[in-house]
Amino acid sequence: MPQAPAVAAKSWLLLDLNSGQMLASLDPHARVEPASLTKLMTAYIVFGAIRDKKLDLDQTVSVSEKAWKVDRSSSKMFIDPKTPVKINDLLLGLIVQSGNDAAVALAEAVSGSEEAFVVLMNREAARMGMNATRFANPHGLPHKDNYSTAYDLSLLSAHLIADHPEFYKMYSTKEFTYNNIKQPNRNRLLWLDPTVDGLKTGHTEGAGYCLIASAKRTAGTGERRMLTVVMGTSSDQMRAQESLKLLNWGFRNFDTLKLYPRNHTLASLEVWKGSKGEVRAGFKRETYITVPKGVASRMKPVLEYREPLLAPIQDGSRVATLKMLVDGKSVAELPVVALESVNHASVFGRAWDSMRLWIKK
Repeated sequence: MPQAPAVAAKSWLLLDLNSGQMLASLDPHARVEPASLTKLMTAYIVFGAIRDKKLDLDQTVSVSEKAWKVDRSSSKMFIDPKTPVKINDLLLGLIVQSGNDAAVALAEAVSGSEEAFVVLMNREAARMGMNATRFANPHGLPHKDNYSTAYDLSLLSAHLIADHPEFYKMYSTKEFTYNNIKQPNRNRLLWLDPTVDGLKTGHTEGAGYCLIASAKRTAGTGERRMLTVVMGTSSDQMRAQESLKLLNWGFRNFDTLKLYPRNHTLASLEVWKGSKGEVRAGFKRETYITVPKGVASRMKPVLEYREPLLAPIQDGSRVATLKMLVDGKSVAELPVVALESVNHASVFGRAWDSMRLWIKK
């Protein structure tokens, strides 16, 4: 593997979103304060509410005293209890201006209260597999029960990009004016690199300067998207510099290849004690792999699975592993799943296979 660059941050990672592979990292599972990166989950839930027609972008909502008064010294979009505001404006205030007041207003619009919204945040985090994350508020202001990891935040970011592409474009907005106050997006990379189109900055005294950045670039193999999570740098300039360093290193040193299309059958595996003697195994989704440049032509796939494979087998359950070998060494391991279900055989069929397996031993 290429030598990763030195990154001046407490924890960080580089992820290829096409393949889902982490290409380099430092302490990605260390607990960190997420600061305003918390707002990614707030936005994700609001996007879902709009998709489910519980909210509308043009819908106007009232501003509560609680939203207006939230930590007056922190980032704000300057909403006013006397002036109702559109959901679309609140989202831009949340995403571009990092408004903590916008975060509370959106939480109340979705759930009626900030506390009820936090329950949704933690429910979604659990569903995404963010097992080391806990949210205590929708904005990320310091709280002992607001914590995450670089890895968990990469899961959240990947879900946001994949699940809500129609709203993701908001993250490339460079500035937004509300209440006659123009504020720029704090993500410097939107100006420094035209391939960067998101995502979010964060900063508190405890968290340091943080940035989740994503870039989409076109290469010979098609469009590729990479994501960086950089936590705990020393300055606004440093978080942008280190993130761009990682993105450039990833695109320069790796190739991402499409191996198989959606629902591709890789092999038919023998099944024992089942209603069928074989199960089709392969990949439900399009399957990509990221490897160091110059390695792809030397890769050899090797399918491994434990025998005997016993019924019942559920559609989508893992039944094997595809190892990609280069010079005899594994560069990636891909989970192979059943593309169909196989039920139990009859009592007689199970007894017959039990006898055959006993003889086979």
